[in-house]
Amino acid sequence: MKKKKSKLNLIKVFIVLLTIYLIVFVFLDILNIPIKNIYINGNNYLSDQEILRLAKIDKYPSFIKTTKGSIERKLKKNPLIKSVKVKKTLFGKVVININEVKMLFYNLDDNNKLILDNNKYLTEDKYLLPVLINYVPDKEYEKLIKKFSEIDDEVINKISEIEYKPSNIDSERFLLTMNDGIYVYLTLSKFTNINKYNSIIRELEYKKGILYLDSRSSTRFYFTSFEE
Repeated sequence: MKKKKSKLNLIKVFIVLLTIYLIVFVFLDILNIPIKNIYINGNNYLSDQEILRLAKIDKYPSFIKTTKGSIERKLKKNPLIKSVKVKKTLFGKVVININEVKMLFYNLDDNNKLILDNNKYLTEDKYLLPVLINYVPDKEYEKLIKKFSEIDDEVINKISEIEYKPSNIDSERFLLTMNDGIYVYLTLSKFTNINKYNSIIRELEYKKGILYLDSRSSTRFYFTSFEE
């Protein structure tokens, strides 16, 4: 009887150990299930692949071990990323919502730094952006960054050069040279008028000349054609 009891105890121990082993095996297996799908939204300057590398998820690591916080912290280290929100859903899906800073222009007077809308800068020169070609006093320069950040990206891409061009009556006057050969005068208080540029040049039937959007007394523009 003792022998039989001992055998039964051994079987019980074996079953318990086997059960523990299976539980651990399944747990580790679940723990190492990789991320299945990654969706990235809101990126313009950074490619999807760059974001995956920055977040260190380009090799699709464990879904459970990779936390939302760790992805967000890694991505926020990049100066082009203003904020980021990560969501994890069932079946190994990760959604990354990016809010990038806005690139404004290169400042030729300050070692050709690439100025961002948060008043920080980069030293990269691989982007096609307008160039500020001369010195701007601090007060006007701060306003310029603020106003320039309100310009639509599509219009920024049409600007070639920015020149500080104050007059006797307006210390906030600038001259923009557009890629299509048109010159635009603006004052900082009405700087966002440049967002109407596409509709204005259509109205002008794409003639070349000087466009004055700096009038303080009117919301309309004044245009001098080179053909006249």
